[in-house]
Amino acid sequence: MANITFKNSPVTLLGNEVKVGDTAPDFTVLANDLSPVTLADTNGKVRIISVVPSIDTGVCDAQTRRFNEEGSKLSNVEVLTISVDLPFAQKRWCASNGLENVQTLSDHRDLSFGEAYGVHIKELRLLARAVFVVDANNKLTHVEYVSEATNHPNYEAAIEAAKAAQ
Repeated sequence: MANITFKNSPVTLLGNEVKVGDTAPDFTVLANDLSPVTLADTNGKVRIISVVPSIDTGVCDAQTRRFNEEGSKLSNVEVLTISVDLPFAQKRWCASNGLENVQTLSDHRDLSFGEAYGVHIKELRLLARAVFVVDANNKLTHVEYVSEATNHPNYEAAIEAAKAAQ
């Protein structure tokens, strides 16, 4: 498993660590209207899966904005932002920030995504900051488990992986 810290304290990640070349595991998360969303719902597209501990924090806000801004410039690329925030909080965040095309998804109910991708932080019941790029054939082409959960991911590497996967 990836070794990460949260505010410089080691934390335990639960679930299955994934690697480049693996088939992306399916998962079920909730959309803002509480409808279930799975990886299969976006088949045929390149996906940037941006994982944040909580949408209401500065780094998570910046990460969500950056990937959605960059992703909107690419054809056949969908950006999924996943956290354990309640769907209502995610919807409120999008509305208060004037972001209508951001797809925020909640893993609060089952931690299905967190377990499938090895980002469930046991001590906090949050998701570790991570970025995954999945190609149209459901293969992982980029995997980043950010070593310190309060740091930014490598945006450029993920965007380049998404471009290459098109």
